[in-house]
Amino acid sequence: MSETYDIIIIGGGVVGCMTARFLSRYKLSILLIEKEIDIGSVTSAANTALVHPGYDPVSGSLKAKMNVAAVPLWLNLSEELNFAYERCGDFVVAIGQEELPQLDELVERGKRNGVTGMSIVSGDEMRKREPLINPAVSGALFAETGAMCDPFGVTLAAAENAVMNGVTILRDTAFEDFIIQNKRIVGVKTNRGAFGCRWAINAAGLYSDVVMHKAGVRPEFKITPRKGEYLILDRADFELQSVYFPVPTEISKGIMATNSVHGNTILGPTAHDQDDKEDKTNSESGLQEVLEGGRKLIPCVDPRHVIAVFAGLRAAGNAPCETPGVDYGHDFIVEIPATIQGLVNLGGIESPGLSSSPAIALRVIDLLKDAGEKLVEKSDWNPIRPARPRFRHMTHAQRQAVIEKDERYGRVVCRCENVTEGEIVAEIHSPVPATTYDAIKRRTWLGTGRCQGGFDLPRVTHILARELGISETAVSKKGGDSTFLLRPTKQAEDDHD
Repeated sequence: MSETYDIIIIGGGVVGCMTARFLSRYKLSILLIEKEIDIGSVTSAANTALVHPGYDPVSGSLKAKMNVAAVPLWLNLSEELNFAYERCGDFVVAIGQEELPQLDELVERGKRNGVTGMSIVSGDEMRKREPLINPAVSGALFAETGAMCDPFGVTLAAAENAVMNGVTILRDTAFEDFIIQNKRIVGVKTNRGAFGCRWAINAAGLYSDVVMHKAGVRPEFKITPRKGEYLILDRADFELQSVYFPVPTEISKGIMATNSVHGNTILGPTAHDQDDKEDKTNSESGLQEVLEGGRKLIPCVDPRHVIAVFAGLRAAGNAPCETPGVDYGHDFIVEIPATIQGLVNLGGIESPGLSSSPAIALRVIDLLKDAGEKLVEKSDWNPIRPARPRFRHMTHAQRQAVIEKDERYGRVVCRCENVTEGEIVAEIHSPVPATTYDAIKRRTWLGTGRCQGGFDLPRVTHILARELGISETAVSKKGGDSTFLLRPTKQAEDDHD
């Protein structure tokens, strides 16, 4: 084994990165491995971007406990880590009188779960608050602790703060197996070699079942990827005032219509189980389902408003709730198994996984302490991850000041989102560097406007090549074989001659 760490975290989604950030407070050597070329690029980059109040999970489940425990942590985290977060509240909207009784059921469940700040809003009041809402609205549950965030921004901020506090992150590094001696995990095998450890934390999301099975844990546990498809609407044509859910189904929270911290309206998701852990393709039927579901809440939605589509996969598990008397077949797993030493096992972290992630991280710390791990706080731990300049949010005076320090902030690369060369370069040289076009896009929101990257792509390709010291033909969209260019245009002309 080339190197040995106190803790290896398997998986660089929001749960893994949040756990790394909280653990970085202690005198521990920590390695986080992520199989993709960038952190947070799977489930954590493709969801509804909401922090749920906690009235939806079944009472007594770990989902409910973690969700409600995490809600009070988010405001302070957003201030320390400087990610986008807006506590706007959310609404569960009843359409027609027949759906009204379900709102009362949600209120009662929310009270059992410990959710505060809930109230029932009349149909007349909803029509005043949201002019675009379905006129047949009969009432709504308003929960004041509901919030919007940028889920990738949250993941990145936690990862960067972890790195600032000494955590090592290796991307493009896939878990292959555990090294086990005398029923204790002593290392992890990856595609980049083996690493020793005293503890391994399984935060592998969609692959958490594969990882735990390698340790002989919960052989009956299975992750079933649940695909959710989404539509993004042009904010120049369409804007909502808040976050609107339909009354939930047994499978999901339903197809919702929500504003976002970036100003775009998002519709979705669908909820269809599949076997493939990698298939995130959109389908005509799925997108039509999203459109029809969105129109139930906001009837004026038109396909002409759509500027982008995407799909995400949720890590739906089959672990039963361990609270006696609670009939719930797909709860979170957050445990130290008794059958093997040195493993913290996290699985089935589907919705509300993003919302719950800070509380899950703190629960991991409690489990380690209960297992006898002596966690000593660092005297120099820094909880602050400084924000980088965002040109589109600056006043003219602020823009002038940053341009005087670095003229690259005066060169706009993405006109739709007002992203500058200075911002792109800063992300390429950040604590968790952006090395692909999609990595730049997720960090700066470049390429997400009406032109969908049609204007900025050649310039971004050039900047990435220049800053990374590679050929422009080696610049990729998302790693692997997703390169944009085959050869320089001049070479093509010479070959044609």
